[in-house]
Formats: sequence, C-alpha cells, structure tokens
Amino acid sequence: MIEEENKWFLDEEEQDDLQIDEYDITSSPNDFNVMTIYSFIESGAIKIPGFQRNYVWDIKRASKLIESLILGLPVPQLFIYEQGRNSFLVIDGQQRLMSIYYFIKQRFPRKEKRSEIRAIFNESNGISDRLLNDDEYFQKFNLVLPTGLNDKKNKFHGKNYATLDDFKTQFDLRPLRNIIIKQNSPIDDDSSMYEIFNRLNSGGANLKPQEIRASMYHSYFYEMLQILNKDVRWRKMLSLEVIDLNMKDVEILLRAFAMLIYFEKYGSSMSKFLNQFSKEMKNIDREKVNYLKDLFESFLSASTSLPEKTFNSRSGNRFNIALFESVFRTICKDKFERKVLIEKPLNADDINKLKNDEIFSTASSEGTAKLTNIKKRFNVAERVLTI
Repeated sequence: MIEEENKWFLDEEEQDDLQIDEYDITSSPNDFNVMTIYSFIESGAIKIPGFQRNYVWDIKRASKLIESLILGLPVPQLFIYEQGRNSFLVIDGQQRLMSIYYFIKQRFPRKEKRSEIRAIFNESNGISDRLLNDDEYFQKFNLVLPTGLNDKKNKFHGKNYATLDDFKTQFDLRPLRNIIIKQNSPIDDDSSMYEIFNRLNSGGANLKPQEIRASMYHSYFYEMLQILNKDVRWRKMLSLEVIDLNMKDVEILLRAFAMLIYFEKYGSSMSKFLNQFSKEMKNIDREKVNYLKDLFESFLSASTSLPEKTFNSRSGNRFNIALFESVFRTICKDKFERKVLIEKPLNADDINKLKNDEIFSTASSEGTAKLTNIKKRFNVAERVLTI
C-alpha cells in the first residue's frame, strides 16, 4: 500500500535540482570508535532527531552491519553536519548509527511503534530504560544472520551485545570513518545544505525531500505538522491508518499550508518553494502556529460528513494532492485572512464537481507544478466551491 502511494510524493518534474549559489564549506575526516559514537548519541552531541527520519531498517539488515563491525569489514563512512559547538546533525548514516545504538541497548524497535519512538527520542535525546524494556515497543536485539555454506551456523547468530564475549571489546573499539561538514558562508542562507543532503543521499534508501526538509527546518510549526499528521480524521481522509515512514503525508500538510499562506512567493520550483516556506515558518510565533492548527482541525471537522475517498482521484485509487490543496486553500483563504475558523460543513457535490471539471482535471494531470496550472486549479476551485 505504501509503495502504491509513492505517487503521493512530488512528481518527477517537481523534484527539480536547486541551483547552488556560491558558498564556503569545509569537511574534515575523523575516526571515532563505536563506543565514542554511542556516547555522542547518548549525550545528545550527535543528534538523530525523530523529525529527521524514521528508523526503517529491519533486524536482518541491522545485524549484517553489526557483524561487519565485529569482523572489521569496511562500512560506508558517515557524514555529519556541524551546527555549533558540540552540536552535530547526521546527514548520512542515521540508519547505521541507530542500529549501533539499539544493538548496545540490546533492544530493537517494533515497526508499528517507530513513529512514537521517533517523537520520544526527539524530545529526550534518548530512550528511557522503562520504554526500552516495554515489549510493546521493543523486542530483544539478538543478531539474525544467514546460515553459511553446508548449513554451517553463523557463530554470531543469536548473539546480543552482552553475549559477544571475547568479541565485545573488538566491537567497542572498531573505528568508524566520519566526515564532519561545516558551512562557513553564507551564514544566513542554508539553501546549499539542502542540496548537500540531497546529493549525499543519492544512493541506497534515499532520503526523500521532506525528510531532508524536516531535518533542516525543524520548528514549532513542524512539530504542529507532526501532531496534525496523527489526527485520526486526517488519517481517514488519506485512507491510510499507518503514518508514512518517509513523511509523504507530512509533505501534503506542508504543501497545503504553503499554498494558503505563501502562494504569492511561488516561482517555478515546488521544492524550492517548500524549502523557503519551511525556513520562513521557523520564525513564526507560537500563537500563529496554534491558530493554524485550530484552522486545520476545523477543516477536518467540516469534512467529517464527506464520503470516504472524497479527495481521491477520479479513478478512486489514490489521494489527489492537487484536489485537496485546492479545496483547502479556497475554503480557508478568507478564514485565514480574518483569523477565524470554519463553521459550515464542506459540500461533497461541490468537491465532486471540481474533481470532474475538465479545466481542473487537465491542470492536475500534466505540469502540475507549473505556476500557470496551479493558478488554473485555484481559479476553478474559487468558482466552483461554495464557501
């Protein structure tokens, strides 16, 4: 289901590269051993915040990494961005670092609980022993490794950190190459760092643009998006009970608010537009963010009487972002300007009429990120919807 919904994310034409302005960046290599890395994570010096990315590896993949470290096999280097003194942000290598962290803790996170664990980790820079020992959230982290030739059992299979015996010290002292990156200039513009994130994560299980965005532009506004993303009414509207590990659902929320608040700043790049909006929202005060939360919740309340999959495409097989953001912006625009909430229920017939409008449909099927097509969609929505 998640694979099918990959179409939610920005179309390929919208995933445009950003032009990098001139900037000054330094990078320096270091070799920290496993226990030093673990200590950095525990102290909060190296941040692996929940808003950056969910942990997505399964126990087999994590076990192979641990085995490689025990045996001294080469593993990919880590990239870490220096935000300030004793403050580092993981650019590339979070899955490896979290695998090490969980292995030393001797607990492995259950897939269905990772969003909750992510939020807890972010708030406390770690996970309490009480939560680690809760079998609802974690299972034992015993290595799961494949059987060798002639059905010979791997000698590390079933081992955990406490039972490594003579190999424990070997594992603890194993060095990991890391590259620490620092942007020296421009000081007030971190747009180039977005591209660095993007390029460093060009292989393997790529970070999606929204994961990168959430790492760079974390704010009270982004925390609010995470709260809204868990609202059962929003999950029902998306027809997805489980929160998406790659933040596709959060990006839809971000995009809706950006179109409502920041549309006059839209140029020709959806990625750049969402980056600029995210950066702008870092400075908004909490009272305004709380109003946006109340506004969206009033939109959800006004949508409760709508039939299921109202915001899906005409074929009904996937959520239609263009339709949703057009309805959201049109319904909320006047309310936002007057700083009031939505009181009347949404009209399902109006939304279906908009969905089936040929001009709207054409502007939603090709070149969806083009300014001219976005304006066409919004103009039709303002004409069709009863506000």
